[in-house]
Amino acid sequence: MQFAAFVTLALAMQPSAQMPVTASAPSERRAMWIELAAKQLPKHEIIAADTLLSERAIARRAAHRTMPGLFDERDLPIDATRLDLVRSTGAVIRTQSRWLNAISVNATDEEIRTIAKLPFVLSVAPLHRSSPVPLDRESPIEADGGVASLDYGSTAAQLLQINIPSMHMRGFHGEGMIIGILDTGFNRVHEAFHSVEHPLDVIAEWDFVSNDGNTGIETGDDPNQHKHGTWILGTLAAYLPGSAIGAAFSAKFVLAKTEVYATETIIEEDYYVAGLEFIEAHGADLATSSLGYIDWYTPEMLDGLTAITTRAVNIATANGLVCLTAAGNAGHDADPLTFSIIAPADAFNVITCGAANLNDSIAGFSSDGPTADGRLKPEVLACGVSVVSVNSTNPTGLSAVSGTSLSTPLIAGATALLMQARGDLGVAGVRDALFTTSSDFVANGFTDPLFVRGYGIISAIAAAKNNRLPADLNLDGLVNAVDLTALLAAWGLCIDPDPANGTCIADIDLDGSIGGSDIVRILSAWGQ
Repeated sequence: MQFAAFVTLALAMQPSAQMPVTASAPSERRAMWIELAAKQLPKHEIIAADTLLSERAIARRAAHRTMPGLFDERDLPIDATRLDLVRSTGAVIRTQSRWLNAISVNATDEEIRTIAKLPFVLSVAPLHRSSPVPLDRESPIEADGGVASLDYGSTAAQLLQINIPSMHMRGFHGEGMIIGILDTGFNRVHEAFHSVEHPLDVIAEWDFVSNDGNTGIETGDDPNQHKHGTWILGTLAAYLPGSAIGAAFSAKFVLAKTEVYATETIIEEDYYVAGLEFIEAHGADLATSSLGYIDWYTPEMLDGLTAITTRAVNIATANGLVCLTAAGNAGHDADPLTFSIIAPADAFNVITCGAANLNDSIAGFSSDGPTADGRLKPEVLACGVSVVSVNSTNPTGLSAVSGTSLSTPLIAGATALLMQARGDLGVAGVRDALFTTSSDFVANGFTDPLFVRGYGIISAIAAAKNNRLPADLNLDGLVNAVDLTALLAAWGLCIDPDPANGTCIADIDLDGSIGGSDIVRILSAWGQ
């Protein structure tokens, strides 16, 4: 686990050599990763009833899956008989992965030897580092919850930078979208989660660390366990006008608690895989994670094919689930041959997020790419310096937190609004719309050759308008009576300006008012 939420760079994410595996005491349990032989397939073609997928997950796959058919053997649950035989050795199953056809267990050496002899076990490997490694983290800056003049309050600047208010003005707030979050835990007591108009809507949650249905604060949790996840959730879902508003406050959420705070253990990777499968099965449209792993990998392993979390993200995106992840906080240099990203930022189609300042300059801590096989990472940027979110404990306060952890949910929120507006876009289409409309690519026509800034700062509204006519005011791909009605309703001088371009949404000719010239443009594009 590597968090990316700091006020100053407090943790250098440098790769470490793989730890040699040493024998444990006879009765000492250690974490092991067990890969299983191929599943026994049903005699019939795999159907929905054979899987754990929701109807919404199946619908998303039907629209956007890039692999043949809707289902394959990776969707089949692991055979219960196999699980029972593993348990009969005395080993404790921690998590299981349908996609990777593997399980994680805690087992003694004797139990491990017994498991290895089971006929359906292909391999038994240690999880590289089974003892916790404490991390040194700084506390975030705590800001008071003052009320600003804008309705967005203290979150205005970070949202304006990526043109999220322009999407909100068009009626896109995340309605109908399901966002999955993988993180440490989520304390949902803040008043910004309990507004009358837009209360937080969590449709499913699971704590993979404690194996229960509560992702909040539980007895025995580290005192800081809930903080990181709460900040991420607040950046997306807060709704407290005049104080703090999240990027996609009307979305529904699936929460997965997969991280053990203040330790560095590889077991967190298989919690992550299980959490991602949980999110996908519940029909999420996108999943965002501000977590990462590097200590048990060498740089050469960040090739898009090796890390367990990376492999899982590759499967998720192939299933049509848009995935976003933080690049990391190890900093960057001017050498395009070196890199400091963390897994799963190296996954092929994950949207890897770096951090910028509010003046659009790169944050000093933001990790650089490329991947080990030379692909561009990170790809896009948003504010990651003193990002305002809810206080993780005080139900009325705000916090200012820095790191690629915070730029990632901002980009995830913008992505949710883009997908709400542009239901025609799958994983590849979302990536293309975000990337080709980001600041550096628009200005220069190419990406950063140093692999630090990628395509640049995203623009939610520019991405949503990509391949849409200016007269298509509701971005539905057709200029018709809906757009004309919206124009007539806004007739006259611009009163409520669009922060993205300084004018009104219906001011197609950008002259500061809505009138006859705009109607001409609507009619000229009618039916297109």
